[in-house]
Amino acid sequence: MLRLFLALLLGLILAGNPAMATPEPRFTVRLTEGDFSVRDYPALVIAEVTVTGDRSSAASQGFRLLAGYIFGGNTRKASIAMTAPVIQEPAGHEKIAMTAPVLQSGEGRNWTVRFVMPEGSTLENLPKPNNVRVHLHALPQARIAVVRFSGLVWPSTIAEKTAALQGFIGKQHLHAAGAPSLAQYNPPWTLWFMRRNEVMIPIAQ
Repeated sequence: MLRLFLALLLGLILAGNPAMATPEPRFTVRLTEGDFSVRDYPALVIAEVTVTGDRSSAASQGFRLLAGYIFGGNTRKASIAMTAPVIQEPAGHEKIAMTAPVLQSGEGRNWTVRFVMPEGSTLENLPKPNNVRVHLHALPQARIAVVRFSGLVWPSTIAEKTAALQGFIGKQHLHAAGAPSLAQYNPPWTLWFMRRNEVMIPIAQ
């Protein structure tokens, strides 16, 4: 029942009307070309957990652990506002500062899943997680190359969009500085043609 409650609550947050849209991190657009862009994100604070499994099962497991933290599983029993995205990338890779989609990246069995904390959050003013697997970290500002697309996200789609983004990075004479991530901004029941997805790659500044 708890899992169902958390899923329904997240759905209400992410699928709310435009006047109550889920907050996303602020960023500055440095370059735009069609579906491609380069963005600068500020320093952010994230809650993260490392899980094992395939991409899909790791995302679900990581989400449940992090949702427990923001829905009261902390030393103050406080609720923390949800932002978009949720970030997922291979464990051990360079951290990427982001907020609003569900973000995942790379291949393998070990994944780091993270929620970006609301604007104004610091390590000092956030409550501590009750679950020892959940950790709070401050991430530095980051420059991110992005390709945006809609529809369902299949492994072949991720590979295709990642290759296209890498081509864009090369064309712009930029240099990747970390692993690609998949950002998903909508709950799973969103109609496929309404889904917003992004592949993101950090860029050297």
